[in-house]
Amino acid sequence: NNTKPMKNLFKILILSLFTLTFGQDCIDGVEVELWGECYNIEETYYLDLSFHGLNGQIPSEIGELTNLQELVLFENNLTGEIPSEIGNLVNLYRLELDHNQLTGQIPPEIGNLINLVHLELDHNQLTGQIPSEIGNLINLNHLGLYVNQLSGQIPLEIWNLTNLNSLILLDNQLTGQIPSEIGNLVNLEYLYLGLNFFNGSIPPEISSLSNLRTLILFSGNFSGDILPYLTEMENLIFLVLGGDNNFSGQIPSEIGNLTNLEELNLWGNNFSGEIPNEIGNLVSLQRLWIDGNNFSGQIPNSLSDFENIYSINISNNQFSGLIPDSICDLGLDWSQWDNQVTNGLYNNNFCPPYPDCLSEIDLGYQNTSECVECSNLNGDINNDNILDILDIVFTVNCVLTQSCDSCSDMNNDDIINIQDIILMIGEVLDNP
Repeated sequence: NNTKPMKNLFKILILSLFTLTFGQDCIDGVEVELWGECYNIEETYYLDLSFHGLNGQIPSEIGELTNLQELVLFENNLTGEIPSEIGNLVNLYRLELDHNQLTGQIPPEIGNLINLVHLELDHNQLTGQIPSEIGNLINLNHLGLYVNQLSGQIPLEIWNLTNLNSLILLDNQLTGQIPSEIGNLVNLEYLYLGLNFFNGSIPPEISSLSNLRTLILFSGNFSGDILPYLTEMENLIFLVLGGDNNFSGQIPSEIGNLTNLEELNLWGNNFSGEIPNEIGNLVSLQRLWIDGNNFSGQIPNSLSDFENIYSINISNNQFSGLIPDSICDLGLDWSQWDNQVTNGLYNNNFCPPYPDCLSEIDLGYQNTSECVECSNLNGDINNDNILDILDIVFTVNCVLTQSCDSCSDMNNDDIINIQDIILMIGEVLDNP
């Protein structure tokens, strides 16, 4: 009789269809169903469903997995708000919901997760203010809220999270000023605040962040002086202050302390003054972008000490004098222009003669209206085609009054001083 096997097969098909239609038949009170799978409430400690193509909202039942220590759901298509029940997962030390399409506000219940070490909510569409309850997460090492639509001021409680190693709030709509309490984050290594709508200056207390390796403040609407507060950060590798900021002041000679620096990016601000010769101490530097400021004076010869440099942009400033021939030793293509390598000298006040390695395209426009035409006779300062005591007197006077032009630079070191006077005296004695 084949009737009984056929009935059993029919039952199996019905049960399978029921399971596919209505999900898993989870054991009530023992298991919880999430995205069509059953998870044991007591025994589920780690849940990593990243890159699983998950859709829809995060079920509120997620809050029943109270022994969960890691919840990783990044790179899916999750939508809707983060459920408040997430605050029940008090044993979590890692929460990653980034790279989804989550909306709404960050639930304040997230502040219940006092064991949390790593919180990643970036690359979503979260709105509203950062809840002050995040300040309860005293064990937090990493806070990533970047690339969202968060607004308002950074809660003061954030600046008390002294165990933070990285604070990444880049690309939101945050406003207000950065408070002096930033100096509390003494363990911070990575600080990204750019692409927001802050105002005011960075407080001097930032100098307490001696472990900082990356400081990204570009397009943050900041202003004021900042560089003197950063010169003791000897671990700093990336310093990016450029673009849509209004930082000002000069580059201090102590910038030479930052020997680990690989990128110095100051473009599009209001920095001014001369570039200190100590910049040549930045032996690890690979990218120097200081274009679009009000820097002046001559390029220091020490620029040729950059052994690892691949991109220099000093265009759109007020640099003057001669471009040192040693710039050719860098081996750069001065007309190269792309996202990673942007080299530029144009829109300055550099005077001829120019180094042989530079073409007209490399140089671009230079305002030469203040350039001095030197005599063909080296040291002939008064252009009378005679090298004599008058040229020596002229040079002594201009050194004393600090009014020398490049024609008095006898040894071509871009500095007019007693050494040039001694050389000039030697020339006069050798050619009576």
